[in-house]
Amino acid sequence: MWGNVRAELAKQVRRPAAWLLLAIGVLLSLTFAYLIPYAGYAGGTSGPPNSDRGLAAMVPDAFVGNAIGGTPVFVGALALIFGVLVTGSEYAWETWKTVFAQGPSRWSAYAAKLVTVAAGSLVLVGALVCVSAAASALVAVVEDQPLHWPSATDIALGVGAGWLVTMMWAAFGVLLAVLLRSVALPVGLGLVWLLAIQNLLAAIAAPLLDWVAELQKGLPGPNAGSLVATLGASSDTPGVAELVGSGQATLVVTAYLLAFTMVGGWLLHRRDIG
Repeated sequence: MWGNVRAELAKQVRRPAAWLLLAIGVLLSLTFAYLIPYAGYAGGTSGPPNSDRGLAAMVPDAFVGNAIGGTPVFVGALALIFGVLVTGSEYAWETWKTVFAQGPSRWSAYAAKLVTVAAGSLVLVGALVCVSAAASALVAVVEDQPLHWPSATDIALGVGAGWLVTMMWAAFGVLLAVLLRSVALPVGLGLVWLLAIQNLLAAIAAPLLDWVAELQKGLPGPNAGSLVATLGASSDTPGVAELVGSGQATLVVTAYLLAFTMVGGWLLHRRDIG
């Protein structure tokens, strides 16, 4: 199996699309967590009513929340695309038969895909944490603020939660790729759910219908948003709101991650490749 993992990792490392997704994630995080809020702060604007995007949200003590705040929606969308590309490209290139002809079982090949997706998700979250830490330190130096950093435990919890949320969305992309046997359609449908439907449910349907408000507490997006909110992510970030406690959010996100991976593996094992 580890030979399959090494081969899969080598394939994705050489793939420009993977690095492009990483660069976009870092750019989005810097822009919406630091550049725009700091421009507003420097220009003397306080932002929308009840906004928590002041200077206190840009100093080192708050960098973990800024790093993982985009994982429920925007960064999660990039992770979903990555998951689709890692698995769905085998259908687009018609290379699954070539892979299986070389000896690995379907479960082994699928496990190598999952390990690769997990590693990519960890690299993405690690990059966001490092860039956020550097940006917060720069803001603190420019504004003559003390460099008070979160504890190692808080940083580890943030990295773990960010990876868990990001990996869940990436596994959703893997499942869609196996289910639909392509790349374009899984990406399109996944983004419609992640960027549109779940936000419409939260912003429009939930305030009007009590049963929708209760239903969303069991959906992946709201639980992901709740998890990062408990770790300091700003409530101004789309998809971030503490609807449930951290314990429930962690369990629900983990359950969706396991369900996505298991169903995707079962489909790949049982269905024809063509």
